[in-house]
Amino acid sequence: MDMTEGVINQHLIDPEICIRCNTCEATCPVGAITHDSRNYVVDAAKCNFCMACVPPCPTGSIDNWRTVPLVRAYSLEEQLGWDVLPAALSAEALAEAGLGADAASAAVQAQHAAAEAQSNAAAAATGQAPFNSAQYNATLPPWSAAHAYTNLYGPKAAAKTVQATVVGNVRVTAVGKDYDTHHIVLDFGDMPFPVLEGQSIGVVPPGADPQGRAHHARQYSVASPRNGERPGYNNVSLTVKRVLEDHQGRPVRGVASNFLCDAQVGDTLQVIGPFGSSFLMPNHPRSHLVMICTGTGSAPMRAMTEWRRRLRQSGKFEGGKLMLFFGARTQEELPYFGPLQSLPKDFIDINLAFSRTPGQPKRYVQDAMRERAADLAAMLQDNQAHFYVCGLKAMEEGVMLALKDIAQAAGLDWDALGRTLQREGRLHLETY
Repeated sequence: MDMTEGVINQHLIDPEICIRCNTCEATCPVGAITHDSRNYVVDAAKCNFCMACVPPCPTGSIDNWRTVPLVRAYSLEEQLGWDVLPAALSAEALAEAGLGADAASAAVQAQHAAAEAQSNAAAAATGQAPFNSAQYNATLPPWSAAHAYTNLYGPKAAAKTVQATVVGNVRVTAVGKDYDTHHIVLDFGDMPFPVLEGQSIGVVPPGADPQGRAHHARQYSVASPRNGERPGYNNVSLTVKRVLEDHQGRPVRGVASNFLCDAQVGDTLQVIGPFGSSFLMPNHPRSHLVMICTGTGSAPMRAMTEWRRRLRQSGKFEGGKLMLFFGARTQEELPYFGPLQSLPKDFIDINLAFSRTPGQPKRYVQDAMRERAADLAAMLQDNQAHFYVCGLKAMEEGVMLALKDIAQAAGLDWDALGRTLQREGRLHLETY
């Protein structure tokens, strides 16, 4: 982060509001954001004030700044130990450090200039800007999406959490020691908790971490449509995979995932949210949905598909096409495999990809997409088609490069098309 006259406008993340969804770290183009088992933090030496991480954040926790003297910039170690943000330095404290009233403004201007210079330098060095899939992610919902209520319950809301009761817990993958995914239904009783397809909630696990601090909330996408897992009831469903190892393959028991997968009917838990105001489905008739997901990234796709199925049953909604590209290592690890087979073929076009089927070559969702290039090219050119990508971060670039290749093979200008999809709220990425 560039400095001016001994002052920086330091970018910080509010640990009270953050739901640890990894959106900011995944979006940051310069690797300035990192995390440990508890907090997400920003490295002041790397942050170039490009603001790429701010719009996608579902809670607003990312949009926090502190004007501080350079010599008092908050280190990563300090930030990792926070439970709350430090108070802003007073005018008197800044004056004591020899900083005038215009210091913050000067710092912001310098940071903007540095970000632009860095972007120009990267483009000049390579002849073109590097491919960054996150730059095409829409931060606005489709124009016809329903209004999303957000942050009704949370650390800084009037009602900090809402109590939910487990009313269902069913395994939705075949039995296997390395994978265990559950469909969990939560009922909110008399507490209002309006949720749309594509939104998420935070579940607060009971107990404390090894340092004795209360666990923070973990984020889960809602897998049920807006009128509930059971229509007319104040409930939602989640798709939860039991976490038994970390990203380095080391054995670990995920605090929230194991708590939820082991939950019994009648158990209660604390929930915050809902979160998310952009990864929403269109309401207008004849709009098309292209859903691309892996594993538990299927949760919002299930919600959207089920809402369209219920509308179709009502006979009052003429829905457009639904295309689903769904990947997993094996068929046994694919959540909801059985129910998917029962959906009418004229309702949804399902394309499955498995990367670890014994005796078969590896096949990923982007491979399935390339096989349907003609259909996807038509969707890309249809202003009523909306694209949704959800799953592990590792899938994102492959999926986006497949869309780019499909567009260019059809004679389309991908850069212009990608900007249009983003501007019109037609391309949404949610990876973790």
